Amino acid sequence: MNANLRRIFNIVVALMAILGISSSIIMVVRSSSLNADPRNVRALYNECAVDRGPILANDGRTVLATSTKVNDAFQYQRTYPQGDVYAPVTGFVSINQRARYGIEASRNQQLSGLSDSLWIDRTKSLIEGSTSKGAIIETSIDPKLQTLAYNLMKGKRGSVVAIEPSTGRILAMVSTPSYNPNSLATHDTQAANAAWSQLSGGSDSVIINNATRQLFAPGSTFKLVVAAAALESGKYTLDSQIPAGASYTLPGTSTQLTNTSHAADGTNGKISLSDAIAYSSNTAFAQLAVALGKDTISDMAKKMGFGSSIIVDGNDTLGTPMASVPSVFPDTLSDDRLALSAIGQGDTKETPLLNAMITAAIANGGVMLHPTLVDRVRSSDLSVISTRSTTALTSDRISQDTASSLNTAMQSVITKEAPNLKLPGITIAAKTGTAQVGLDKRTNNGWITAFAPADNPKIAISVVVTGTTKLGADSAGPIMKQLMQEYLHETR
Repeated sequence: MNANLRRIFNIVVALMAILGISSSIIMVVRSSSLNADPRNVRALYNECAVDRGPILANDGRTVLATSTKVNDAFQYQRTYPQGDVYAPVTGFVSINQRARYGIEASRNQQLSGLSDSLWIDRTKSLIEGSTSKGAIIETSIDPKLQTLAYNLMKGKRGSVVAIEPSTGRILAMVSTPSYNPNSLATHDTQAANAAWSQLSGGSDSVIINNATRQLFAPGSTFKLVVAAAALESGKYTLDSQIPAGASYTLPGTSTQLTNTSHAADGTNGKISLSDAIAYSSNTAFAQLAVALGKDTISDMAKKMGFGSSIIVDGNDTLGTPMASVPSVFPDTLSDDRLALSAIGQGDTKETPLLNAMITAAIANGGVMLHPTLVDRVRSSDLSVISTRSTTALTSDRISQDTASSLNTAMQSVITKEAPNLKLPGITIAAKTGTAQVGLDKRTNNGWITAFAPADNPKIAISVVVTGTTKLGADSAGPIMKQLMQEYLHETR
């Protein structure tokens, strides 16, 4: 009898242990994934019963996303007053997709009031019997700059990213074509599903943020990376004469590489590194890359952020982090592919975000800062929960001398190649780029990346317009110029 009792007792204890472990796994380990599961209706209703916090621009007044009380089962309706303008920044909340993309996803725990930092607010609401409120997210986005960038990009496919070089704050992030997140935030399940089906299909879906999640051939803007590698090697200065010429045969092939202007050919087959940057000499940079070697170029590309995903906002505790896809520069290129990739075509692919970050690093004396999108987070009583910090992305950097040399050369791009992009009283440092894309090579990615004022940089901007027949200076250049004029006029 005693043996049987002991056997039963042991079985009961084992079952209780299994139950305890299972409960712990469900409540602790898998709680986040279960709460985020669209099939978890209970969690969905709990989230919608919270007055989700607003998302604001950097002026503290412009509303990017807000919630209003409604008379339905979900209690609060999420709305986006200028949805298509800010969609790449905000993302959206949907009853079938939950918090998806952008700050809605990266700060979901704070916006929904579930973050550990908001436990006092939750306790207070419980005692008072009031509705819980989510945190207020104040972004770094400049509303005038964002709106202007969006309007200038209407009808085009591409992106604009603007960064404050001294801090890493993202001032504008535009992706076009855009979408209206209000169509996804509807409480009509059938309509929300239809909107998702319409907007989410394909690799070129408008929901995908071109600034962070799409890769484009960067064209001649990548020559800044090659120039940095040359200067850092100690073998070259801006005055160094390097091989150029009207054409260059890619090693081991019969493919002829040419330039878009006679000035880029140099004189007697030679050109200074400074003029090679100014006139964007394909023949010079292709030969320079081969001379430097794939390892030197690849190492510099990695130093400048290629090959790494970049977290723009959030972490796993707060939600789903907003992160970029890694930009690509392979380290196993043959010399012909290296020469082509060195001018920003072939195997080189880059996000507009990283393109802007590289330019901002040059403007910042060689230090690449971690990009940020949120300036501060406040509880519903306006007390500050957290603020942004300025941190270097890596301890590795280009030297201040190299950054200064690139600054000087980039100024000559405006004075020598694109004088139509000058602004009165403001010195702009820039690099244009044109990448031939498509099977027929008849359309381009038109690029420009720039910062100003060159002697005291306040803003760095990268613009890409895809599917254009124009050069980067003519397609992306005027957009950059208007944005520089708007921002620097406002900050003077």
